[in-house]
Amino acid sequence: MTHHEDFIALSNAGGNVIDSEGAKIGSIGQVYVDDDTSRPSWVTVKTGLFGTSESFVPLEGARTDGSDIVVPYTKDKVKDAPRVEPDGHLEIEEEDRLYSYYELAGGNRGGVDTGRTYSGTDTTDANIDRRDTDRSTVGHDTSGPTTDDAMTRSEEQLNVGTRKEETGRARLRKYITTENVTTTVPVQREEVRIEREPINDSNFGDAMDGPELSEEEHEVTLHEERPVVEKETVPVERVRLDKDTVTEEHTVNEEVRKENIDVDGDGTSRR
Repeated sequence: MTHHEDFIALSNAGGNVIDSEGAKIGSIGQVYVDDDTSRPSWVTVKTGLFGTSESFVPLEGARTDGSDIVVPYTKDKVKDAPRVEPDGHLEIEEEDRLYSYYELAGGNRGGVDTGRTYSGTDTTDANIDRRDTDRSTVGHDTSGPTTDDAMTRSEEQLNVGTRKEETGRARLRKYITTENVTTTVPVQREEVRIEREPINDSNFGDAMDGPELSEEEHEVTLHEERPVVEKETVPVERVRLDKDTVTEEHTVNEEVRKENIDVDGDGTSRR
């Protein structure tokens, strides 16, 4: 069971707000305490790009989970909540809009001033600063005797930045393949050739040397070359991985909202 003090303690714990499906909506911003009951009634969650926006979520039906707050609403429901300035105090009209959006009972409570932020774990009335009930509302859009004659116009601004994410990895891998290499090499061989020469004065002595008739053999050794293949491993190149930074333009398309003020009077409307 979650106690009300648990929600207040989490306002400084750096936890997150989790939706009904277990998805993170954003980090915890401020816990708002009802002026009359001193019970936590709203929590803001930091949403938008870089957490620049804060959305209000009712703590009715919420529970704590460690340093997180789990609310019974989806992430989209919270992000589409009416925009209310998280200035430390909720006006009656602002709270009524939020009650209507979340379809909760408790809206239109005339004369009830709720929405004080509170940090810490001590929830006794003696330690709760009630100075917010007397805070001036000058400059806000709420009608009443304490407002000035100006209306504040606000608009959303698109803040675009970049963050580095890992998109993949590259590695060098060496493996062996086999291919056929064809080359031509000249080879030589010896062949027998018969040479005949007539008897003349230069070879007459050799011709007459020996018996008149005889049987003889004369042998000649023949040679030929054969291809010899040897393989040798030699280094051919060095390969390494390096990184290049490539800059390209990326178009961001996002809708932003802004307030417009019309002037009505004498049956005419001028923007």
